Amino acid sequence: MIRHVMTAGILMLLSATVCLAADLNGRWEGNISGPNGDFQLVFNFHVDGSKLTGTVETPNGENPITDGKVDGDHLSFKTHFNDNDINHEGTISGDTIHLKVEGPWGESDVTLKRAAEK
Repeated sequence: MIRHVMTAGILMLLSATVCLAADLNGRWEGNISGPNGDFQLVFNFHVDGSKLTGTVETPNGENPITDGKVDGDHLSFKTHFNDNDINHEGTISGDTIHLKVEGPWGESDVTLKRAAEK
């Protein structure tokens, strides 16, 4: 009996983690300040278990997301621009993602909002 209760508890916890990660799927938009002013970023996230993939659309084109991970409400991934890795770490809360973005310019904070699919 105790084993069944423990198994059910573990399954509920895993289901909650998967459901939270699934909330990342889709299109997210935000603005970032760069050396030439503010510009819009569009992230298209896809979650498969704890793996995060997708793309980021910038004024310079679309780049793939690499090394993406999801752990509960925490996410991390990299994008690549020119010869530089750009590191992203953040948290999701409802329809908002708060990211710290680190690249050759230093560190920036970005807030993403869930957007309608195009």
